[in-house]
Amino acid sequence: MAVDALDARILRLLLDQPRTSVREYARILGVARGTLQARLDRMERDGVITAAGPRISPVALGHPVLAFVRIEVTQGHLDDVGDALATVPEIIEAYSITGGGDLLTRVVARDNAHLEDIIQRLIQLPGVVRTRTEIALRERVAHRVLPLVEAVGRRAQESRPAPSGRA
Repeated sequence: MAVDALDARILRLLLDQPRTSVREYARILGVARGTLQARLDRMERDGVITAAGPRISPVALGHPVLAFVRIEVTQGHLDDVGDALATVPEIIEAYSITGGGDLLTRVVARDNAHLEDIIQRLIQLPGVVRTRTEIALRERVAHRVLPLVEAVGRRAQESRPAPSGRA
């Protein structure tokens, strides 16, 4: 699904002002409310907009330790291990990957001892061969999408045909 310049403007506004009404977004953008709603519906249907809700901080929930745990899995057990990971509440993301390991997880914990308990639980899952853990020290770039949206919007704007020069 191609994102055009108006879509990019809508996405930027959603990121900048997530609690604004559709009517207000339409007013700010200078488009009809129906046009805006149709664009939002299409972008949701096409998977461009994947969530609408608050981002909740694991730190505020008492889990300030963040670690990335690579998991090596016995061949043929990737789906089983993935299903088992979904039962561990401290795993907030998991991806199958290439390179060193088969799965990469993002894990939060109350403290280092709690992290060790989580890792021990992971090691005991059927199909897990070994894990490798890296603890995050400080966030350097927070989760963001706005710079990407802006880059896509610029490319869409630049690729628009120039208006004809009739006199």
